[in-house]
Amino acid sequence: MTAGDTLRYALTSLHGARARTLLMLLAMAIGVAAVVVLTSLGEAARRYVVDQFAALGTHMLIVIPGRSETGGVGPATFAGETPRDLTLDDAFSLTRSATVRRIAPLNIGAAPVSWQGREREVTILGTTAAFLELRRFTMKQGKFLATGDPTQASAVCVLGVKVRNELFGAASALGEWVRIGDRRFRVIGVLGTEGASMGMSMEDTVIIPVAAAQSLFNTSSLFRIFVEANGREAIPRAQTWIRDTLRLRHQGEEDVTVITQDAVLATFDRILRALTLAVAGIAAISLAVAGILIMNVMLVAVTQRTSEIGLLKALGAPGRDIRVVFLAEAALLSLLGALLGLAVGMAGTWLLGELFPNLDFSAPWWAVSAAVGVALATGVLFGWLPARRAARLDPVQALSRR
Repeated sequence: MTAGDTLRYALTSLHGARARTLLMLLAMAIGVAAVVVLTSLGEAARRYVVDQFAALGTHMLIVIPGRSETGGVGPATFAGETPRDLTLDDAFSLTRSATVRRIAPLNIGAAPVSWQGREREVTILGTTAAFLELRRFTMKQGKFLATGDPTQASAVCVLGVKVRNELFGAASALGEWVRIGDRRFRVIGVLGTEGASMGMSMEDTVIIPVAAAQSLFNTSSLFRIFVEANGREAIPRAQTWIRDTLRLRHQGEEDVTVITQDAVLATFDRILRALTLAVAGIAAISLAVAGILIMNVMLVAVTQRTSEIGLLKALGAPGRDIRVVFLAEAALLSLLGALLGLAVGMAGTWLLGELFPNLDFSAPWWAVSAAVGVALATGVLFGWLPARRAARLDPVQALSRR
């Protein structure tokens, strides 16, 4: 039998048993669709985290008060000691290195913001002029905080676009005075709408000078210090400089944690890739189940088609051709089921994208290739036993249906 004869014979056999064929196609399609949809979910989560970290800017280091420890409970725990505060002097001491391009201290808190009877509770960020460029934000109206002495508590503020719309509506916000807590601040600008990072929407915040935030919240400490290194190759040297400088300023105690954007991103990337592979593996189990179904159904088919196999052998078809015919049927079932599952999976991915437009749902190429490849391999592997059994039938006994 030629390859064309084998293909036509396999198609005829599948068409002749439509219910059986549909059942096996459905089983294989469900497995492939599950792999495609679940891996697209995992990849969407991974890309979302990557994009959120990219919003922090490039070559970023973040200084956090308190040292990351793995040793458990120590004497300081019982003594009630707390990490030494980060101060503005600490922040600006970090600029005395060629490895550091710019720094931006940060205070964070919550306070009511009001204007002409309209009031709402918002997140207040205290920082400096460098924050805008360091975080790659843009201005929609007006200007950002001015460069100058960061210890001066200037009564100016920049509104997130959502806060501006809710307080001022159609009225102009620039130049107006708003009340934040018990202080008055003049609006000098409005942030662009694209500002969002790590679950905190910049549209729903108000930015004021860091000294003003410290006065408003009655604190001299900083929540974080953002440091931008002078290039990717300068990150390790900048990290060492930050640790050494703050250790000297804190009487020899290494009581801060310096994390890099790349390190955190790499950790999240590994975790989310592992989760994606895990859910893909779980979904792939259904492909094995589909392969077992193909094997069982085809074993039944061999019994039902005993006389047909006997006739082929009586006409001179060798056992190899019988085996190839049954393997071709299994491969066709797997391929058609995989293509159907791929179409269903792509449709499901598109639907998820419509329901959650903020996430980029698309199955990775390796998942699509693996799903189709595993489907074919599973079909052929589990189709081997029925094909082998059919090839070993005695033609005389087969024709007599024994």
